[in-house]
Amino acid sequence: MIRPITYSFSELTIDKVHLSAMLGFPEGNLPEPFDLYVAEAFQEAEMICDIQGAYCFTKTIEFGAGNGQLIVDGLEFEIGKTIAKELRHSENLALFICTAGSRISQLSQELLTGENPVLGYIYDVLGSMIAEAATDKLQLEIQKIANEQGSAITNRYSPGYCKWSVADQHKLFSFFPENCCKISLSESALMYPIKSVSGIIGVGANVKFREYTCDLCNQNECFQRSHRRIKA
Repeated sequence: MIRPITYSFSELTIDKVHLSAMLGFPEGNLPEPFDLYVAEAFQEAEMICDIQGAYCFTKTIEFGAGNGQLIVDGLEFEIGKTIAKELRHSENLALFICTAGSRISQLSQELLTGENPVLGYIYDVLGSMIAEAATDKLQLEIQKIANEQGSAITNRYSPGYCKWSVADQHKLFSFFPENCCKISLSESALMYPIKSVSGIIGVGANVKFREYTCDLCNQNECFQRSHRRIKA
């Protein structure tokens, strides 16, 4: 069963210190005009974002003969050894997709190539943070359901990271109706809208949640990795 969710921008927890650090001000004190631009972006985000998500629980999972193979309801995923190790005690999986919507990316691109690239970059960073913050809330919903059933959850893992082939995105999306949450995939498995997140979460009585697993992954261009590096 597909479980859809929607959020308003005001429901999300956006780390303004992280946003400031991404803009080059790690202490969180934004000078003019950055403070005005950020205030404008936050106000506009409430109106332009179309924050949606959906998740479902799998029926069967098993690990394949290879150390990095996971078979989900008959479909084989090449998740890699790192993610397979983190999921190895899972009894079930939650598959999810989530997006900030297309308008914030469109506005960002217009400004980046137009008269205000600084404001465009702020919208770009904020769009990524919105997608992640929405996915955080979605993950909490999955955790609540798991806890009610006496289970725990793992961290979330997405195609394209930790040597999980991004091509598996097509298999992951096959669990959802076409154009679910207004998210589509290109032939090369890139999501549109750009500010979208997809992935899997392990569920089981003996799984463990690790908020950050950057030590297990060599993916440098990762939103979570940059967040952790800034906070350190």
